[in-house]
Amino acid sequence: MRQAGRHLSEYRRIRQKHDILTICKTPELCAEVSSLPVDVLGVDAAIIFADIMLPLESMGVRFEIKDGVGPLIHTPMRDLKSVMTLQDFHPKADAPFVLDAISLTKKRLDGRVPLIGFAGAPFTIASYLIEGRSTRDFIKTKILMYQDQKTWKLLMDKLVNAMSVYLRAQIYAGVDAVQLFDSWVGCLSPTDYRQFVLPYSRRLLDQLKNSGVPRIHFGTGTASLLEEMKAAGGDVFSIDWRIPIDQAWQRLGDDVALQGNLDPVVLLAGTKTIQAQTTEILKRTSGRQGHIFNLGHGMHPDTPTDRVIDLVKFIHNNTKKDRT
Repeated sequence: MRQAGRHLSEYRRIRQKHDILTICKTPELCAEVSSLPVDVLGVDAAIIFADIMLPLESMGVRFEIKDGVGPLIHTPMRDLKSVMTLQDFHPKADAPFVLDAISLTKKRLDGRVPLIGFAGAPFTIASYLIEGRSTRDFIKTKILMYQDQKTWKLLMDKLVNAMSVYLRAQIYAGVDAVQLFDSWVGCLSPTDYRQFVLPYSRRLLDQLKNSGVPRIHFGTGTASLLEEMKAAGGDVFSIDWRIPIDQAWQRLGDDVALQGNLDPVVLLAGTKTIQAQTTEILKRTSGRQGHIFNLGHGMHPDTPTDRVIDLVKFIHNNTKKDRT
């Protein structure tokens, strides 16, 4: 999760010269940053360096990304008229830099590890558009969702169309898997998820079903939504630290893979704590196939790099006979 994140000194040096959007829009820089985790940390996959907001720029949304704050939408969308202004997204014409970066990153990785592409899920993108920035309570989003379902449907339809063509373009460009980030969907009840999110996420994921690459369905705070998220679709489900991974597998069934589920804060603790909690997760998976060890959410910016490297080595050394 955010493996090329702010804790890497190599990344920080690049950021001293370039802002996030510049890196995202410069294929050579993007390929360099995307490859850093593999080169420095020794992880088993790379994730293309991008931001979930990138497609919105060509759709007519003005925004900026501020360090420590995240995306800021200049004019939030909270009515039908504003949503109707959203334009169609055409990846080759509107975001060629992402596709070029994928090609360059694949060459840089040279078959060492797979490359993962991603996009924001309709609900999470909608929440940014409506709220205007990150939030903890999602009040404006929920009010629009409950009281103006015509606007909600149009917004979600437009986002499904945009993100599905975006992910298909990434697949065509060469990524080996795609991840749908529904980072904030954990704020919803199962009932609200079924009514206001599931149909749209399912339509998007169904459009990728025969793409030939695994589809990773990511969320946080989703312990109460696991069955609903499975109904929406995906081949791999990300599990945060709020539910034991074996319990999540019992609920989701043996026909899916799971990704997770170490609390990122654990990496700020000592080696004994890191290894103890990692061992507990590995014990609960019992070496079963289909487990992708990962953090439950993004790595904290002040995470010591040496602890991440030690964690990767510890996992590799303790799962040699089980790895595929």
